[in-house]
Amino acid sequence: MRLAIVGATGLVGRKMLDLLEESSLEIDELLPAASEKSAGKKLFFKNKDWTVRTVQEVLDLRPDAALFSAGGSASLEWAPKFAEAGITVIDNSSAWRMKNGIPLIVPEINANTLTANDKIIANPNCSTIQLVMVLNPLHQKYGLKRVVVSTYQSITGTGAKAVAQMEAERNGTEVDAIYPYQIDKNCIPQCDVFAESGYTKEEWKVVYESRKIMNLPELRVTATAVRVPVVGGHSESVNIEFEKDFDLAEVRSILEHTPGVVVQDNIEKLEYPMPLNAHNKNEVFVGRIRRDFSNPNTMNLWIVADNLRKGAATNAVQILEYLVKNKVLVSTMANVAHS
Repeated sequence: MRLAIVGATGLVGRKMLDLLEESSLEIDELLPAASEKSAGKKLFFKNKDWTVRTVQEVLDLRPDAALFSAGGSASLEWAPKFAEAGITVIDNSSAWRMKNGIPLIVPEINANTLTANDKIIANPNCSTIQLVMVLNPLHQKYGLKRVVVSTYQSITGTGAKAVAQMEAERNGTEVDAIYPYQIDKNCIPQCDVFAESGYTKEEWKVVYESRKIMNLPELRVTATAVRVPVVGGHSESVNIEFEKDFDLAEVRSILEHTPGVVVQDNIEKLEYPMPLNAHNKNEVFVGRIRRDFSNPNTMNLWIVADNLRKGAATNAVQILEYLVKNKVLVSTMANVAHS
């Protein structure tokens, strides 16, 4: 397989390379792409240095697949060009997620809907992925009625400049601030820009993407997204109302047997998910599972995942693994000669 990474020098792009190193995928040639100012740099992968190229140069080389993590504008410009060349694109930006006809995939939930004709595949928002990983198996048993989620999102979701701002604030040094306020020792109740409704784009992503992934277009979901001075991952406080009543022991059993989900829920030993422990892990962690006594058929729980891993790079690589394992990925090698 000849694989392109578009946005290879960014936080998520580098995390994708880490995940590919860990995966069983056989990659014969890596084609890292980034901006023109990054072209010519070297990236170390699988005991070899690979030269970073421009996106056009990588497109001209006709890889079999491309993992995109270069932002929405780059994805809107380049993903169709790759797709037209027969290259399967897995895009980590928000550019294609809500487009009709573009699959929005969490492999554990809906990868079986993918076909060889899907040349642009959208990777969901980080907060959405960890949420639906827990919601979906519970929906299959009890039926979702309403979901209220508050997120506590790592600054790594904003990128390297956000990490630099927090570190500078802690060290008392000067840096170009990417947030409008101090992030260290603070919580900012704004992720992304505000819409006219008063909700942010991040909050609407959770609503619309959850509905699309689980194929529940009428699901009642509301969200509040908060940026916190954490680097290990995103956390979510979730209140779930079901159509049917539930047994807490059965809920824990369902989640314990859900691939990719780890239950950490022992209050006697003070065991519950935290971003500090989720950092650099691929799983979604859930705990503080308890009945909401203020409303029938309702529970509260707490979900944590590394937003750069399962929330981005891990999910994208898992999509690629599914395509390869199930022979959905069609190689471009049959039609294009390479020097």
